[in-house]
Amino acid sequence: MLDSLVTSKTRIKLLLKFFAHNNSGYLRSLAKEFDESTNSVRVELNRLTDAGLLQSGENGKTKLYRANESHPFYQEIRNMVSKFLGLDELLEKVVMRMGNVEKAYIVGDYAQGIDSGTIEMILVGQDLDLEYLDFLTEKTYEKLKRKVMVQVVVEDPEEVSGFLVYG
Repeated sequence: MLDSLVTSKTRIKLLLKFFAHNNSGYLRSLAKEFDESTNSVRVELNRLTDAGLLQSGENGKTKLYRANESHPFYQEIRNMVSKFLGLDELLEKVVMRMGNVEKAYIVGDYAQGIDSGTIEMILVGQDLDLEYLDFLTEKTYEKLKRKVMVQVVVEDPEEVSGFLVYG
């Protein structure tokens, strides 16, 4: 869906990075992460900044980029990115059909804005339907071509800094 609307693969990677999560990044680190030239990343960063979708600020001698949360389309782009990654559908299904899910955390690469192909989740709750969870992880792989790894815990983890919290 997103790749049919946005033709630049570098721009898609940047949108995923900045709008899937509240991440920030520097030109060189983004180029290295995406395995792209700094010039191609710079061009797309400039286009997104000129459009007002990204903000940049000086951090020493380097520019730090992040999503512009005050942009009128911020939430819509965030929703599109979430749908593109399949997270909205996955979380909705998990929470609605798993039983007593108190909280759901996205951890790992996705929590850092990296589409590695593996979605790692922590579910907090009691008496969860683990058989349905197995079925759902298989179907998610078939549909989204992303592996889902889920850890179920009864008590809320004490430290969840850096996680995306849903619930």
